[in-house]
Amino acid sequence: MKKLEVTDVTLRDAHQSLLATRMRTEDMLPICEKMDKVGFWSLEVWGGATFDACVRFLKEDPWDRLRQLRKALPNTRLQMLLRGQNLLGYRHYADDVVQEFVQASAENGMDVFRVFDALNDLRNIEVAMKAVKDCGKHAQGTICYTTSPVHTLDLFVQQAKDLRDMGADSIAIKDMAGLLTPYKTQELVKSIKYNVKLPLVIHSHSTSGLAPLCQMKAIEAGVDRIDTAISSFAGGTSHPATEAQVAAFKDTDYDTGLDLELLSEINDYFKEVRKKYHQFESEFTKEDISVQINQVPGGMMSNLANQLKEQNALDKIKEVFDEIPKVRKDLGFPPLVTPSSQIVGTQSVYNVLSGDRYKTITNEVKRYLQGGYGKPPSDVDAELQKKAIGNQSVMESRPAEGLEPEMSKLTHEIGDLAESKEDVLIYAMFPDLGKEYLQQRKEGKLTPEALLPPEAATKGKVSSTATEFKIDVHGESYDVAITGVGESGSGKRKFYISLDGMPEEVVFEPLNEYQNEKKSTRGKATKPGQISSTMPGNIISILVKVGDTIKAGEPVLITEAMKMETEINADIDGEISDIHVEKGDRVTPGEILIEINSK
Repeated sequence: MKKLEVTDVTLRDAHQSLLATRMRTEDMLPICEKMDKVGFWSLEVWGGATFDACVRFLKEDPWDRLRQLRKALPNTRLQMLLRGQNLLGYRHYADDVVQEFVQASAENGMDVFRVFDALNDLRNIEVAMKAVKDCGKHAQGTICYTTSPVHTLDLFVQQAKDLRDMGADSIAIKDMAGLLTPYKTQELVKSIKYNVKLPLVIHSHSTSGLAPLCQMKAIEAGVDRIDTAISSFAGGTSHPATEAQVAAFKDTDYDTGLDLELLSEINDYFKEVRKKYHQFESEFTKEDISVQINQVPGGMMSNLANQLKEQNALDKIKEVFDEIPKVRKDLGFPPLVTPSSQIVGTQSVYNVLSGDRYKTITNEVKRYLQGGYGKPPSDVDAELQKKAIGNQSVMESRPAEGLEPEMSKLTHEIGDLAESKEDVLIYAMFPDLGKEYLQQRKEGKLTPEALLPPEAATKGKVSSTATEFKIDVHGESYDVAITGVGESGSGKRKFYISLDGMPEEVVFEPLNEYQNEKKSTRGKATKPGQISSTMPGNIISILVKVGDTIKAGEPVLITEAMKMETEINADIDGEISDIHVEKGDRVTPGEILIEINSK
């Protein structure tokens, strides 16, 4: 009797879906010894948004996390999620970067690579799949499941055949939003298993509440492996519970052979861990059948809620969820998974917050409509495409085909901040963020000692009442400790704080006399030529200078919000008369950023 195999995703997808990817390595390592004894086929521990979260929020080295987990889990396959040519970033990288990244991941302990493309454009995973095979590792080709007029059973079966022909060692059905229903699952699994003789995995989020039933039908139809999460990190926008599925199939032809008592001990540990991250809990990660309408995947839902909260616009989330399927249709029905979920989600936010659909179009949507991410599953809205890219040509070839090799250039750019190939790859994924992280590390500002104030470094604890306090927000109490102070510059100062025991980083921007005067000049835009933003965000580039002549429609600024970049364009012909912002400034909607005098 063949045992049903289990991949547990607690250390990656589960906390990405429920807690905005905030679980720290220090909370993973103590339980690894027990997890290593369970007999999982694999543990998904890396990839997805974890690389980003390590650098952006946790100030951890993602490569060091992988190495530590490899050491702590010597008997279990480690698995990651890889976005094909996007790797773990948000753009397509040159082929040499893809090859170097896969090789480095394998060298640092990765065994199984689940490789996918957000558009199911398999041209975008060819290089990554070959790189995995060249390293002698397991290449798992992935079908991103979604529903639309063009996503048919025949289409998914053909994709499975193509993945087999590409050299896949196994195939995964990735139902990232929980869109599968039990009998559709049974039909899909039977059809793929009949046509493709490879191990088949079912990965389905519980967002709609149907995932356990879908897994049961998949197992009856011949699926070889299921993805689950330990029960304290299961359900909602996460996955079916590991213990529940193990118990459900015990003493049947599909028995997993896994030890329920050991799993229960692991669950007890994670119950306590989850309490530490309660500030990242969201009401929008509960089970909700409306996902069958808006198709928002688990990781996207929790992060979208957090991002809207940061924009002080959480009250608009229902409108954003209503807008997402409309934008998705306009873009040719892409499956909603990174990066297409961010592209569709961010554009939907812009459409809602501006009150005018496509008044502002993100750079990523423009790139998408030019073919920069691959071929959309269906025709895009012609009027939107015209508005976004004008008469520019649409790319028909594989997007990365025209990219020159990048590794040498990236290595030169980051210079001595990089101590290894892995450091260069951190910079490659997130240039500004990665450079800042590597600079802080070089200056010794990421060590535990550096994150403590001077008196704590000598006494071993924070004893000053000035650095520890409680705050009450809507009846909830939070323990806050200021644990360190970072560098100052451009009127900004970084503070390292602990919120209920969880380290975070905040930026404080005291205003000097000049800045107060400068801020006071940022009045509200009320007439043509007063350029403003429709979204809160950060200035990442100023494209003009005072005295430049500009035409209406030409870009003057680039802002960043929710990890997506947006050009802000001139609305009249004229001359740049005033620039009220600098790179790095935080801006709010409606305030004057640049002024243009008409000619």
